[in-house]
Amino acid sequence: MAYEEICPKCGLPKELCVCQAIVKEQQLIRIRLERRRGHDVTIIEGIDPKTIKLKELASELKRRLACGGTSKEGRIELQGDHRYRVKEILVDLGFPPENIVVE
Repeated sequence: MAYEEICPKCGLPKELCVCQAIVKEQQLIRIRLERRRGHDVTIIEGIDPKTIKLKELASELKRRLACGGTSKEGRIELQGDHRYRVKEILVDLGFPPENIVVE
């Protein structure tokens, strides 16, 4: 019998773990646009950096949107206006659409 990894939070096997889904449902994410030095910057705030790895999420967004960006100070910044596309991608990644506000 193969050894199965058990989630320390919920006690379920890693394949059945629901911790990440619960964390995603509890977050209110705000997506807004800022203008910096004449360029558009999409700001994503409200994702808890303690439960979700912002660097990995930023990398995934940058890859899918083919843009530059960074994660700092508990938020993700992407070059360009990607507000509505970011919401679609976050929904694909398991975040509930009703918890994502596009401003």
